Amino acid sequence: MILPAFGITVAEMADFSARGCTLVDTTCGSVLNVWKNVVRYAQDGFTAVIHGKVKHEETRATASQALKCPQGRYIVVLDRDEAAFVCGYIRNGGDREAFLARFGQAASPGFNPDTDLDRIGCANQTTMLMSESLEIGEMFGAAMRDRYGEADLALHFRAFDTICSATQERQDAVEALLSSESVDLMIVVGGYNSSNTVNLARICAARVRTYHISDPECLLSAQRIRHRPVGAPSTVRAEEVVTEGWLAANGRVVVGLTAGASTPNNIVGRVIETLERFSAT
Repeated sequence: MILPAFGITVAEMADFSARGCTLVDTTCGSVLNVWKNVVRYAQDGFTAVIHGKVKHEETRATASQALKCPQGRYIVVLDRDEAAFVCGYIRNGGDREAFLARFGQAASPGFNPDTDLDRIGCANQTTMLMSESLEIGEMFGAAMRDRYGEADLALHFRAFDTICSATQERQDAVEALLSSESVDLMIVVGGYNSSNTVNLARICAARVRTYHISDPECLLSAQRIRHRPVGAPSTVRAEEVVTEGWLAANGRVVVGLTAGASTPNNIVGRVIETLERFSAT
């Protein structure tokens, strides 16, 4: 049984071991680092606040680490809006039932927002948007500071950087590219269910026209491109669309290119070859 880079849940690991499977563990070191910190949170009585997608394999695996300890708790927040909702509860309290209705499927069994948000530690799915994870961490730090004061902050709040280095490097590189070069459009190559690739597309789309493609076959011609619409999370199935006239018929077009952390180099190379063929015509 080969375990993926995202890891698997504690329960799945126990199940495979009980079946006598030979396990080949390829869990990414960055993910293992998150797990260690989440377990430490639980041991010290801190609830893990995980910035991630609750249905994503990595987030499910990370959340399960918090339950290794009897007192372990977790809650998963998808974005700034969900973080702001939880931060509001930390500051002012609120309707417990409404809170549980919103986060019941994204929190540990028996989660009680009136007691389990007293001490929190931030973590995240390693392929999330770095800037968003850092901002969410700052939001929670500010909320805990408002409630408990600066002097007691360390007793109630912890945080650490858990973005995968390969993910962060690509996000930094594409930001640098878009700041230093004048491109007419961006092509992002990678799986449609890849969180880090979807986030790269989001970064690019905020600055320039962007097409997220899975492979070179999506470049149908110099006039037509098949791509995934930017915006939908990686855990949601989004049907491909075909866009006409994506390359200008005449004149100079500057195309920027990036790819997800797990996109094979040969796929990127074939995309480049296809673009070169289009430019020759």
